[in-house]
Amino acid sequence: MPSNFTLITKSPEETAAFGKDISVKLRDKDIVALYGDLGSGKTQIVKGICAGLGVKETVNSPTFIIVNEYTSEKIKNIYHFDLYRMKTEDEIINIGFDDYLNNSGIILIEWPEHAERLLPDEIIKIHLAHSVEDENHRYIRLEHPAT
Repeated sequence: MPSNFTLITKSPEETAAFGKDISVKLRDKDIVALYGDLGSGKTQIVKGICAGLGVKETVNSPTFIIVNEYTSEKIKNIYHFDLYRMKTEDEIINIGFDDYLNNSGIILIEWPEHAERLLPDEIIKIHLAHSVEDENHRYIRLEHPAT
């Protein structure tokens, strides 16, 4: 996976396809932090990643339950967090966030800025932004730690 790049997707399906494309490079203990406004495509990327990893369950943003757990034949544990409703780091710690970070599996985090100081330095960051020219277009910037 290249260390850093930017691309434009032109539909929710293309945004999910980007997630599927990067899923093949993900390994146990990877953390993917998804930054972006409401409706910017974070959950579409998660859906694509999960599809690429062979998750059979329905993938939805866990806005009210905070974390969804998925399994697949490729990756035993996939943890999908939505920290939008978390107001303090203490709230995040109290849901057992450290335990998830120390488990095997892949962690996908929507609204990671709420837990920024709790995250290790070596994470994959994906920044999403709406296009002002076309509401279906997304600018996606991937930052991957050098390996």
